[in-house]
Amino acid sequence: MPELIATPTTIPVPGGKIIDEHVGRVNTGSEAVSVAHMKAPADWTEPFQAPDFDEITLVISGTVLVDHDGGQLRVEAGQSIVTRAGERIRYSTGSESAEYVAVCLPAFSPETVNRDEEEGA
Repeated sequence: MPELIATPTTIPVPGGKIIDEHVGRVNTGSEAVSVAHMKAPADWTEPFQAPDFDEITLVISGTVLVDHDGGQLRVEAGQSIVTRAGERIRYSTGSESAEYVAVCLPAFSPETVNRDEEEGA
C-alpha cells in the first residue's frame, strides 16, 4: 500500500540552510535512502566531505556549486549531479540562493558524511 509522507521533518543546521527530510533516518526511519528538500541562502558553503554514500542532487532554482579534486562544477536549475561515495566534495551557492532536492543512497547520516573539521554550515 502506498505511504503518504504528509509532512517532512526540518533538520536544524547552522548557516541559514533549511533541510526538510521527506524520507530518511529521521522522518521515516529509512536507512536505504534519504530524500530531502534543501533551501540554501546566497553565499552559503559547507565544509569539504567524503561521504560513505552516493548523492544525487537535482537543482530546482539557483545554482549549486560543487567543488571536487578536479575543480568546480556549476549545477544550474533543471540540471542534476551525481557524486559517488568516497569522493571529496563541497557544496555551496554563489551570489544567489538555491533550492534543490538531495537523494542519498544509503540514507544520509551525520556519522557517514565524513565532513572536514573546518568552518561552514
